[in-house]
Amino acid sequence: MGNRGMEELIPLINKLQDAFSSIGQSCNLDLPQIAVVGGQSAGKSSVLENFVGRLDFLPRGSGIVTRRPLILQLVNSKAEYAEFLHCKGRKFVDFEEVRLEIEAETDRITGSNKGISPIPINLRVYSPNVLNLTLIDLPGMTKVAVGDQPPDIEHQIRDMLLQFITKESCLILAVTPANTDLANSDALKIAKEVDPQGLRTIGVITKLDLMDEGTTAQDILENKLLPLRRGYIGVVNRSQKDIDGKKDIRAALAAERKFFLSHPAYRHIAERMGTPHLQKTLNQQLTNHIRDTLPSLRSKLQSQLLSLEKEVEEYKNFRPDDPTRKTKALLQMVQQFGVDFEKCIEGSGDQVDTSNLSGGAKINRIFHERFPFELVKMEFDEKELRKEISYAIKNIHGVRTGLFTPDLAFEAIVKKQIIKLKDPCLKCVDLVVTELVALIRKCTEKLGSYPRLREETERIVTTYIRERDSKTKDQVLLLIDIELSYINTNHEDFIGFANAQQRTAANVTKKRVMPNQVIRRGWLTINISIMKGGSKDYWFVLTAESLSWYKDEEEKEKKYMLPLDNLKLRDVEKGFMSSKHVFAIFNTEQRNVYKDLRQIELACDTQEDVDSWKASFLRAGVYPEKDQVDTVSMDPQLERQVETIRNLVDSYIGIVNKSIRDLMPKTIMHLMINSAKDFIHSELLAYLYSAGDQGSLMEESAEQAQRRDEMLRMYHALKEALLIIGDISTTTVSTPVPPPVDDTWIFQNLSLFLSPPPASRPASSTVPPPSRPPAVRGPTPGPPAPPNPSAAFVPPFVPSRPGPPPGQPAYAGDPNSGGVPLIPSRPARVPPALPPGVPSRRPPAAPNRPTVIRPSEPSLLD
Repeated sequence: MGNRGMEELIPLINKLQDAFSSIGQSCNLDLPQIAVVGGQSAGKSSVLENFVGRLDFLPRGSGIVTRRPLILQLVNSKAEYAEFLHCKGRKFVDFEEVRLEIEAETDRITGSNKGISPIPINLRVYSPNVLNLTLIDLPGMTKVAVGDQPPDIEHQIRDMLLQFITKESCLILAVTPANTDLANSDALKIAKEVDPQGLRTIGVITKLDLMDEGTTAQDILENKLLPLRRGYIGVVNRSQKDIDGKKDIRAALAAERKFFLSHPAYRHIAERMGTPHLQKTLNQQLTNHIRDTLPSLRSKLQSQLLSLEKEVEEYKNFRPDDPTRKTKALLQMVQQFGVDFEKCIEGSGDQVDTSNLSGGAKINRIFHERFPFELVKMEFDEKELRKEISYAIKNIHGVRTGLFTPDLAFEAIVKKQIIKLKDPCLKCVDLVVTELVALIRKCTEKLGSYPRLREETERIVTTYIRERDSKTKDQVLLLIDIELSYINTNHEDFIGFANAQQRTAANVTKKRVMPNQVIRRGWLTINISIMKGGSKDYWFVLTAESLSWYKDEEEKEKKYMLPLDNLKLRDVEKGFMSSKHVFAIFNTEQRNVYKDLRQIELACDTQEDVDSWKASFLRAGVYPEKDQVDTVSMDPQLERQVETIRNLVDSYIGIVNKSIRDLMPKTIMHLMINSAKDFIHSELLAYLYSAGDQGSLMEESAEQAQRRDEMLRMYHALKEALLIIGDISTTTVSTPVPPPVDDTWIFQNLSLFLSPPPASRPASSTVPPPSRPPAVRGPTPGPPAPPNPSAAFVPPFVPSRPGPPPGQPAYAGDPNSGGVPLIPSRPARVPPALPPGVPSRRPPAAPNRPTVIRPSEPSLLD
């Protein structure tokens, strides 16, 4: 039966396939197997039926008969029956029913009019007449669509074949009929594409009995013509007459053996031809292949097992209805929710988001960019402000003409401006609340295994945030009322009436602190008309004194530097075809800002980026534009009074803004964010207990239960697979890999020249012509052997068998009828003595390598 220490390897792979098929998983493992490829009517199904020893258990007919991959597992056992994976528990004793079931299952997926599908059918055959093998019968390659097949049926079948034979773990059985042009064999061509070294390809020649009279495939089967690295094996299947007459498989195998023994061209190689030899060779090759792939298979299984260990650990002793487990899980999840919420607020190095701002970073941006910009933007209706100051002065003076600037006008205007601070302050609170609610929703995602718990947690914490929202807004309004309650004109930063007139000049001459301080860097687009070069992206650097832009982030190639003196900002409407948001910079003295442009338009991808850049310009002292004030109708004295109060209001509102900008983040952090963190850590659990029954809170979702079950089944399947592999001993000697051959003919459009039988030609005609290159390449140790006119080629993959007595050559065929040595004479070690009369089929062992010799095995026909 082949390699004794390895006989359990093929059943091992079958067990692995069962382990993963039972859970509906492939586990992403490429288990070793043999794929049978060939053209339509090449004899693939007949070869498989000969393996099984059963008549017509596979569908037959014209055109494409095999329309779904058939994974056929042959298992040597005392009983004889068949099982389908899709019919678990049902044993098919009548193999006619097996054929009908294959046809029915094929039609169920593909329809009854020649459609194809890559979904495999899994069939296992138990029999005492088979060797352990796993084969895949694939659809025959075709070029013409029939029935309801799509026009690209050729490419669909090719893609299906490639799904299987591309895998390094798959041996390829390339079946080609002998009565066709072997040089144009589609099976050998597609095998060459995926196996260019020929390590996985075995050639099978069928229909040797149907060749034209006077032609043979001797040179091909001897691997002299159109060679393959693993050579060819010839088989003779039942003819259509035999099939119609229901000829017994055993009789067919006996007729096959008689054909090879009696045919003058094949009798000298009859022992390595035929279905029994092909079956043994495939068993040996698959066994060796499995042995070679076991280390990588074990490594892959261990890697997948380790990746599941952490997740499975909590499920190993899992009992869904255990109240203790539910209580522990509830405590752990609430605690983890609090930790996650705090990390998102305070920042953490775990799972850093590199694409968007969120959590604490976004709240920080609201505090220090969005809110200050809203404050500045709120107070810059200059024309309206001056009009209000003028009306206030006139109303205070009444019918009199005032000689002095009234302080009541200042107080009235200041209070009105302070009241305007309420809207941006409340808007800031709303923005923070929105971000906190989104943060809570994100943190509860980890509670998705328990939908009710997630829903209640989100509802309770969000409700608490809404309550704190109201209290925080009350406190913010209280801060505004406190500012309104007393106007402190003795504040150290207030300029006072005496200096009000000189405030503008003082601001102009006042030097900016740290002029080289970089406020912001980033990409912006300068919008320029196509006539002037078109829009371009530049790397901008904003400092306290200038705005510079460079070619890229390296800041080596500076394009321009623009001083910030007399610059203002203005909004620009987004273009009809543009997706970017735009703002502009211009000079208040009507000078060109850049080249011949009075203003430059800068574009960002989002409105948030625009607001952020505007806030950065505010820090650099560049403010939004103010409306020009029409003072033509104002008398000089009133104009001086308006200007004085305007400067006083500007000074005091600056003090108030500074105070509000400092107190707002502190108020929101204290009353809302820190309070929410304390609530989650100390009170959330109590609220959850009071919200409902603990059992309903900790009820798993159906998806989570299914995921847990699948994970546990996969985990146990992986452990079982590793145990199965661990029980197998692989310390045996296997057949060495054959040397490479010149197989470039597969991609050349050569004609297949078939030689005439030996009986009709001289003995010397078996010697290849001098111009033909040798079939086998590779080093040949020792001196060259003398030419033997009738020497036959023996593929090096043939298993070892007992040989003749020491000193005698190994003969092929019948020694009494002029048999010839199989191995050219050369210095070699003499094999041990064996029983006389038993021919050897193995070449001498390589130097320094042990030779394993086993007693001959009985034929399947014995």
